[in-house]
Amino acid sequence: MVTKTHLSDGEVDQYSVSEEENLAVWLLAIKTLRIQPFNLPSLGPYDVKIRIKAVGICGSDIHHFKNMRVANFVVKKPMVLGHECAGIVEQVGSQVKFLMIGDRVALEPGISCRQCQLCKDGTYNLCRKMKFFGSPPTNGALANQVVHPADLCFKLPDNVSLEEGAMCEPLSVGVHACRRANVGPDTKLIIIGAGPIGLVTMLAARAFGSPKVVIVDVDDCRLSFAKDLGADEIIKVSPIMQDVEEEVVRIRNAMGGPVDLSFDCVGFNKTMTTALQATRAGGKVCLVGLGQSEMTLPLTSAAAREVDVIGIFRYRNTWPLCIELLRTGEIDVKPLITHRYNFTQEGVDEAFETSSRGGNAIKVMFNL
Repeated sequence: MVTKTHLSDGEVDQYSVSEEENLAVWLLAIKTLRIQPFNLPSLGPYDVKIRIKAVGICGSDIHHFKNMRVANFVVKKPMVLGHECAGIVEQVGSQVKFLMIGDRVALEPGISCRQCQLCKDGTYNLCRKMKFFGSPPTNGALANQVVHPADLCFKLPDNVSLEEGAMCEPLSVGVHACRRANVGPDTKLIIIGAGPIGLVTMLAARAFGSPKVVIVDVDDCRLSFAKDLGADEIIKVSPIMQDVEEEVVRIRNAMGGPVDLSFDCVGFNKTMTTALQATRAGGKVCLVGLGQSEMTLPLTSAAAREVDVIGIFRYRNTWPLCIELLRTGEIDVKPLITHRYNFTQEGVDEAFETSSRGGNAIKVMFNL
């Protein structure tokens, strides 16, 4: 906080700086969150200090909240949550030339090593030394302030809000998936899973030119939301494996022709089996959701039909495109933000419980 001191005539105004305590949301144990002090690292020459203004709750945050782990990422000590974030630059390192104090920015939350072969090849999202906000053991961004590399902070246009800036993170998953699957104007596709990632994947697919999108889910509320957001058709399915064949028929009928591509945004045995069987010969299945670490799947029949299976992990080089899609209005993420909470202990507890329940809560957002 900067305080201006008024001096007598003839003297120069001086500014006294008082350090404000930085607070963050710490995950201490299963379903135990507390707002506590968070000490930041010193500002490096290529870093910026950001006053965080908007943070979304991700599905991985909820997994950590409920289970203290996501797949092999285990929370072994108190950790700050949050990685979908945007804020305002408060301090810049000595070598930062392209950002200024007061700039509104969206933050890409993963810091790769920049030295391994994967990083040098441009696939930095696969870096084994990645430090990712809110993924153990790296602290996240649900805090008043964070320090972050300046080149991972992207300036927002005037007509893109800080909340929309925070939504660049989940939108990046959809954009990366569409890039990996080469979605274009001739790609008719299904998306299994109408949660936040399935919905942003639909928005991205539309922006990439897909002429027809069918959404598949087990939840009526989520399907209704997807329809309102622009899905051409919605199909309600069951969680029962024995229903796959009948459901595949309904999916193909809804598409009105071959399914060129299936995005599985859930990642269970049943959803991947559905994707593999629904996709036409010579088509693609893209696994986006990582619900199960191991699956038993009918790969032989899929291989005999030359169905390609590809995967994605997070994203790479997506923020500039996401921001441009938001700036032009080609993608509108605002309807996805269904709930908003303040940065208080009561607000934190309610926000995580709301997001955990699902239902009509799509994206829960903190306003700091």
